[in-house]
Amino acid sequence: MSRTPTAAIEIVAADPSRDAAVVHGWLTDPHGAFWGMSDSSPGAVRSYLSSIAAHPHQSPWLGLVDGAPAFYAETYDPAEVLLREVHDALPGDLGMHILIAPPGGDPRHGFTDAVFAAVMSWCFDELGARRVVVEPDARNDRIRRKNVRAGFVERRYVSIDEGGGHLKTAVLSTCTPDDHRRSELAVAARKFFA
Repeated sequence: MSRTPTAAIEIVAADPSRDAAVVHGWLTDPHGAFWGMSDSSPGAVRSYLSSIAAHPHQSPWLGLVDGAPAFYAETYDPAEVLLREVHDALPGDLGMHILIAPPGGDPRHGFTDAVFAAVMSWCFDELGARRVVVEPDARNDRIRRKNVRAGFVERRYVSIDEGGGHLKTAVLSTCTPDDHRRSELAVAARKFFA
């Protein structure tokens, strides 16, 4: 748990039975369109979370801010999942996905930046990542800008098989702990929680 003077952020293993309803609401919201699950039923989201939880190289996480569900994250081993064919993984690489939804649907200026920065710090400090790897859809300008603000370096365009014959053109990007600590997003998060 990361505590600050104004908020406590906690990241716990997502429980498919407990968390499917709230995650379903986020995945089917227009802000979650690039997850490709906009038309999913609550049961399909529960099955999806169960498959991630059961996978030996992936983990689903629920993020709480002051005890209220506020974001969903996934971590994965890019040497084993999703990026095997397009990324030369180094020891300590950790793949990450994140979907942020302010508690109660009431966004505060800087909230998303602060949560994103906290998740990045958690990946490094708690999960021991030496480098975080992301592969946003190339068309998702919003998350690509946020990734760069968080310290990610966009490496190259790659084609990723997301299953069912669906290929995604993605931007393979990496971030080290030093890159993140010096980033605009990390500085903004420190101010948000001050």
